[in-house]
Amino acid sequence: MLVHGFAEDHEVWSHQIDYLKQNFQLILPDLPGSGKSELVNNVSMESMAEVLKAILDQESVQETCMIGHSMGGYTTLAFAEKFSSRLNSFCLFHSSAYPDNEEKKQTRSKAIEFMKKNGVEEFLKTSTPNLFAKDAKGNLSQAKQQMVDKVIQDYKNFDVNALVAYYQAMMERPDRTHVLKSFTKPILYVLGRHDTAVLYEQGLEQTHLARNVEVYTLNESGHMGMWEELIESNRILEGFLKTKAA
Repeated sequence: MLVHGFAEDHEVWSHQIDYLKQNFQLILPDLPGSGKSELVNNVSMESMAEVLKAILDQESVQETCMIGHSMGGYTTLAFAEKFSSRLNSFCLFHSSAYPDNEEKKQTRSKAIEFMKKNGVEEFLKTSTPNLFAKDAKGNLSQAKQQMVDKVIQDYKNFDVNALVAYYQAMMERPDRTHVLKSFTKPILYVLGRHDTAVLYEQGLEQTHLARNVEVYTLNESGHMGMWEELIESNRILEGFLKTKAA
């Protein structure tokens, strides 16, 4: 199950879908308020974990590997906390078990006010470039600028109320490092060396809490490694699914 992140839908995994569908059954949810899924009153990480469980129940899938990008990883951790028996493994792809610190909460609060005042498209124009790794001079390559433009184009019509609700839910989510400590089955961490949303050092730090962990670094990526280094991302996910998630 590939779980997308904030201001995304399942299509963010399009490169991985095309590659992995040859050998694996894929479940591709749009979280409430994203893609074709309607926004609900409660989009807490716990509530969205309940939605993912309902999807698995509907599809008669008893056990899966859940791969969560960013906010999708926060939801994955909430799922692992509540329904660990439904997972044979999980992956945090540019995600974290740590809660927001005060600085992060203030940043999100400012972003909420910006979105309410200026709209989603303007918000994406200011925030999306920071998701991608820049060169030594702090510039985006032409290829990565095209990725930025695609994100803005694909998600500029996102419901602002959904994005506000997601940010509020992320600010309220608890520390879930205890999930890393208690989960005995395989965990995969995929880290971006230049990630400014989930800092590389913090990602490495928490991997030591897990009992059964595999860690990969995408050296040319920020927060969007599934696009920035799609071939390497596909290789990592395929290898983990074949050897650890069987």
